[in-house]
Amino acid sequence: MRFEEPVLLYGAGREAQSTRAFLKARQPDLKVFVTVDSGDAGLDDVEVIAPDDLKAAVLAHRFGLIIKSPGVSRYKPIFDIARDTGIPVSSNLNLWGAAYGSGRTIIAITGTKGKSTTATLVHLMLTHSGVDAGLAGNVGLAPLEIADRHAVVVLELSSYQTADMSFLPDIAAVTNLYPEHVDWHGNVQRYYKDKLHLIDREGDFRIALGTAAQGNSLVQAAVRDPSQLLPELDDHALAAIDAAVGKSRLKGGHNLDNAQLAARIALAAGGTLDGIVTGIAAFMPLPHRLEEHQFGGTIFVNDSISTTPEATKAALAAYRGYRIALIAGGHERQQDYTELASLLPGYGVTTLACLPVTGARLAQAVRTDAPHIKVLAEPDLETAMNTLSAHRRDFDAVILSPGAPSYNQFKNFEERGARFVGLAQAIFG
Repeated sequence: MRFEEPVLLYGAGREAQSTRAFLKARQPDLKVFVTVDSGDAGLDDVEVIAPDDLKAAVLAHRFGLIIKSPGVSRYKPIFDIARDTGIPVSSNLNLWGAAYGSGRTIIAITGTKGKSTTATLVHLMLTHSGVDAGLAGNVGLAPLEIADRHAVVVLELSSYQTADMSFLPDIAAVTNLYPEHVDWHGNVQRYYKDKLHLIDREGDFRIALGTAAQGNSLVQAAVRDPSQLLPELDDHALAAIDAAVGKSRLKGGHNLDNAQLAARIALAAGGTLDGIVTGIAAFMPLPHRLEEHQFGGTIFVNDSISTTPEATKAALAAYRGYRIALIAGGHERQQDYTELASLLPGYGVTTLACLPVTGARLAQAVRTDAPHIKVLAEPDLETAMNTLSAHRRDFDAVILSPGAPSYNQFKNFEERGARFVGLAQAIFG
């Protein structure tokens, strides 16, 4: 792979850094530009093009390829201008596919929720089966960082990456499909299409669907040939996996579904049942996903990675039997909280602390559908935690499962989760 013209990197972050390292290793003298919509790209040996100057640079054909980071929407008008000018747009993932994809087994896993857990489990199951497997994408390494080091590569992919994925995996998996990322995709229909681009293609590859995906008509329609579907687990394997999950750190019925999906994928990629069971036992919960702490006799669950109502429902289902104070709400992404509000009493929620901006809609729905739940409308997380401390007799567990992104008040979900744990210790400890 050689680049005959300069390259523009659009966006910052880990993928941009690994892309820059890849280009430097391949062609040390290659001219590289970078554009970021805000902040500092943090890249060495690049020339910065300001966003306001980018259109002119595209029209002047100052570079022959744009490599965008996942967080930069492929539907920005500048990319249409680039394509009309004859400048293709690629990604870290597609560069990896072109440079390293052949000669190895590729497993690509997506879904609105559960993809990180499923991908991590597949990797553990395979490595404990003695298979040379690596993990990349949004968990593990960036695709170009993993290069060609493994015979099997497990890719955890968001809709940002599946939308324009240019190569076929050997096994493609979808955990579930719910509305999300409408701001990036423009509308929910496009989100579904971009997510399902992973499987809605002609080619010789196998498909594995999670329980929720199997019941989704859009997912089913995207499967062009039912013979591509991996077989279900037999009773012996199901019993072994169910027993292993019961003894593991995997909480909730949704994680049992994730483990069963991962097992089907692992078996198809050369894993063994013994390796699958051992891999489940080795699983450690990902940070900010049902991450449990205890302070002052109260359980605190950091599920800050929750950005959809479906993720919040899964978190609450994992703590049935507790009296729960739920903290929810965040950045507006057109989430529908109607069903969640009606289900809160059944999950044992006694208190609801709502954060801006989507928390206002959830609070209104709960006041209508479950008026006996105490609703606290708070301006920020710290105020919510301090208010909850005055009502601590009303609950046994506090669950931060916002059902919305964090961007309106925090840099990312990691910062939100860390702040929650810090406040819990400071106020309740």
